[in-house]
Amino acid sequence: MFLNQEWSSFLQNELESDYYIKLQNFIDNEYKNRVVFPKYENIFRAFNLLSPDKVKVVIIGQDPYHGKGQANGLAFSVADDCKIPPSLVNIFKELVDDMNCKPPACGNLTKWAEEGVLLINTVLTVVESLPNSHKNIGWERLTDSVIKNLSDEKENLVFILWGSPSQKKEKLIDASKHLILKAPHPSPLSSYRGFFGSKPFSQTNAYLLACGNAKVDWSLS
Repeated sequence: MFLNQEWSSFLQNELESDYYIKLQNFIDNEYKNRVVFPKYENIFRAFNLLSPDKVKVVIIGQDPYHGKGQANGLAFSVADDCKIPPSLVNIFKELVDDMNCKPPACGNLTKWAEEGVLLINTVLTVVESLPNSHKNIGWERLTDSVIKNLSDEKENLVFILWGSPSQKKEKLIDASKHLILKAPHPSPLSSYRGFFGSKPFSQTNAYLLACGNAKVDWSLS
């Protein structure tokens, strides 16, 4: 599992701990013996696309898509040629309504990462067709440390928490120096309970500009 030098230094204490060494051995064995997503080289793709000092926004998902060819290492994102999943369809509906931009043609969110958006799931791998199959094996401890370290060491980030599992991470974030945006999960089961109309994209940009930082270009078309 390759993690670039910047993040390796940022998370050095975690990566040298016993639990992480056990996690890495377990994951290596899973990839040898089962079909696991995303591709092995994409496990840390969300991190490798931008260094810690480039992060402006953190969007926290749950675990990767478990269907063949979907997960590409970024939360909520799928490969170019993949059908857009229902939750991402709803994210795009809110994006178009909030930012008055064109509907994205595909579900690949790599451009957001390049704009400084860290798209992480709390669990970074999943066995094919078995959602939450890699829950409680150690990933949560690692990703919690990512969130807390970013909160502790940086200022004026935006943390976007969609759904109750992500909102449980609020306790890791210092609200006195960061913006926390909470809304129901964008899945069809909950999106009409307040996700639509929550305007996370414009709120993020207003905060970033007020803090003297460059806004995010959310357009994907």
